[in-house]
Amino acid sequence: MPVRTKSYFHRGSLDPLLGDTIPTRFADVVTRFAERDAVVSIPQQRRLSYAALKVAVDELARALLAMGFVPGDRIGIWAPNNIEWLLLQMATARIGVVLVNINPAYRSRELGYALARSEVQGLFMIPRFRHNDYVGSLLELIPEFKHAAPGECKLSAFPYLRRIVIYHPEKPNTVTGPFPGCQTWRDIHESAHRVTTHELDAVTASIDVDDPVNIQYTSGTTGSPKAVVLTHHNILNNALFAAREMRFTELDRLAVPVPFYHCFGMVLSNLLCLSVGACVVIPCEHFDALQVLQAIEAEGCTAVHGVPTMFIAELEHPQFHEFDLSTLRAGIMAGAPCPSALMKRVMEKMHCQEILIGYGQTEASPLTHLTSRGDSMKRRINTVGRNLPHQEVKIVDPESRRTVTVGTVGEVCFRGYHVMKGYYRDAKATRAVVDENGWLASGDLGSMDRNGYVRITGRRKEMIIRGGENIYPREIEDVIFSHPKVMEVAVFGVPDDVYGEQVMAWVQLQPNQSAEEQEIQDFCREHIAHFKIPKFIWFVSEFPMTVTGKLQKFRMREIALQKMSPKA
Repeated sequence: MPVRTKSYFHRGSLDPLLGDTIPTRFADVVTRFAERDAVVSIPQQRRLSYAALKVAVDELARALLAMGFVPGDRIGIWAPNNIEWLLLQMATARIGVVLVNINPAYRSRELGYALARSEVQGLFMIPRFRHNDYVGSLLELIPEFKHAAPGECKLSAFPYLRRIVIYHPEKPNTVTGPFPGCQTWRDIHESAHRVTTHELDAVTASIDVDDPVNIQYTSGTTGSPKAVVLTHHNILNNALFAAREMRFTELDRLAVPVPFYHCFGMVLSNLLCLSVGACVVIPCEHFDALQVLQAIEAEGCTAVHGVPTMFIAELEHPQFHEFDLSTLRAGIMAGAPCPSALMKRVMEKMHCQEILIGYGQTEASPLTHLTSRGDSMKRRINTVGRNLPHQEVKIVDPESRRTVTVGTVGEVCFRGYHVMKGYYRDAKATRAVVDENGWLASGDLGSMDRNGYVRITGRRKEMIIRGGENIYPREIEDVIFSHPKVMEVAVFGVPDDVYGEQVMAWVQLQPNQSAEEQEIQDFCREHIAHFKIPKFIWFVSEFPMTVTGKLQKFRMREIALQKMSPKA
């Protein structure tokens, strides 16, 4: 067999791709595991078996049909993690309606963008969350909404939006208000009897695996969010193969602190569990390290997902050592680069010996790469593993778009069942990232070894070019993170008149620690070439982040440039 020299890898599988829609797969799982726990929401003090979950999903699906929604329509969900979110996820899939995930942290302007961009026809929301008054934001966005009649809105600014439903996670059937123009959870459920189970099943039978089922907004760390259209085939197979890589079965219980509105929560947590009969454990509405630790112990969770910042918060919590986490064995850490030191701590201190590093993006449903429990420690901490079964990956030169040789850094590209249907009604933007051969350009830089293992070195737009030298922030971040005083770090480039760009590092120190810029620079000097050593090091108490825990380097760069610019 000839030695492979090009950075291309295809991973086959003995297991074929699943040809089912989400409701078809869910029905099969319910038949096999009817009495097992499907979801436990600790904040709501509620739990549903698979049999009970199916009853609730079907009732909501019939109610949505009675409200006039048909396959292809779009319903937005604007709420944090709760059982109703999961019910709506499965009920919309049951009738071929596209669920539009809306960030719970959005304010009125951002909400308006999401509603208009996806032409949302129905919106499910809670009255308020933390400091965000959802009803107030809605009225600020749509003043005429105050005078709209419940059940059939007619709004000039949002002509597609016709129904808005408000519910309370604590008591969804309780009516409090008044909420002008809105229906309540109880209102819509009272209409479910108008649609029979036979009519519901007929609608489900009409759904094709390639029909859209979800619109996700990209997290916006590098610009304006785009509306990513994903299909039943995309996300169901992605969830199922991730479950198989994790050896997930009906005996597993997954703590899910990541937000449902994100692919990590909706696909790799909710759908992953429901595709194999495992239990979704909701420890908190919004990430809280203490509540996650409490949930793992109380529910005997066997796995926990999260982004690196979440695992750091859990490990650093003052009460961490009070909890018995011995039931844990696995989980996925993804959403941002994982430092090797953090990986080792999660394995040793949290008992997650089978913790896997995941990599992907919303446009790829989202998981493209995952390390394996059989991988060596070196591979588990230095790579994102190999691509999932039935996927192709290659590394290309960012300019020529030609496949580069093994070991060469280039842009990571994907092809396969998991590539999105496209950006909603934006063919131009879709063509900009998916070429005529079906390859999705990730925008990430990385290299591949001869066995298909990929190492991510940074974002293509984050690559720093200093005096003609290409510098990859991830390499510098890994070095600084290994300093015993450092808790978190972010590296990016800032303009420089002489070199074109200089390296800047934002550093968050461990509690009760102090350090000087020179100390960090001297530490870097021991590990990396001189031109990679940050010229600027700022010590910060926190970073600009998305709700999912991704560091927003574009915001850091903006803040740095504002503070560094000469006073007018």
